Amino acid sequence: MGPTDIFWLFLILTAVHPLIKQRMLDAARQRLIAKIERERGSRVILLVHRQETMSILGFPIFRYIDVNDSEAVIRAIHMTDGDMPLDIVLHTPGGLVLPSVQIAKAINRHKGKVTVFVPHYAMSGGTLIALAADEIVMCEHAVLGPVDPQIGQFAAVSILKVVEQKSIDKIDDETLILADQARKAIAQVKASVKDLLVDNLSEERAEEVATALTDGRWTHDYPITFEEAKTLIGLPVMGEIPQDFLQLMSLFPQPVRRQPSVEYLPIPHKRAPMQGGE
Repeated sequence: MGPTDIFWLFLILTAVHPLIKQRMLDAARQRLIAKIERERGSRVILLVHRQETMSILGFPIFRYIDVNDSEAVIRAIHMTDGDMPLDIVLHTPGGLVLPSVQIAKAINRHKGKVTVFVPHYAMSGGTLIALAADEIVMCEHAVLGPVDPQIGQFAAVSILKVVEQKSIDKIDDETLILADQARKAIAQVKASVKDLLVDNLSEERAEEVATALTDGRWTHDYPITFEEAKTLIGLPVMGEIPQDFLQLMSLFPQPVRRQPSVEYLPIPHKRAPMQGGE
């Protein structure tokens, strides 16, 4: 085999290796999902969005909840017996309101117990989906987020404040139109949140939670911690996610950077006992 043959073989192996690695990861996830389903007697559905570091023409690729996600999740629920428990794993920055509400309502209408697992974060639309569950299980460092709607690049509540604080003759038509959309969006999302909560909370309490999550008291990326979620949401919020669910997340790796930003020896460490006389 000459140098040219070795060069082409190297190129072929370089091109094929990522595909083989991805197939192995896919197979490992499927095996672990099947194991969890056998042990828990449930349907496991994962909604995982990694913020990819890959790019097209220099523009980063960001993933979020979209209509394709809602179609896939609803299809999985339709394929599940109505009395079978659902275990939903959420790892997402949020996304579009329509698919988030569709997923949440499908979960809310499921007869069997629905448990949402949040290993790291489920913001915005992810929190909206979590509110539809019977129980939320979070790691102690995991976070949820507000569900106040966004109009373009601005928070709907902030657009309304501009209209409230300036005389109408000093506001351009586009801002007035955005304010009208913002007012409707806040009312719609608040009604959706309340509708998801009234089955498990009193109407008064559901109204309070829906208001807190949609009235813009926090920035949209405000992290609602495990402790805050327990007191704010009113739903059962539990800690200590089973290890198998955390293992699932390790099978959704970020694309490899040239230089890792976090590095450690991937083995459990226990403190060694002190030597005598020390």
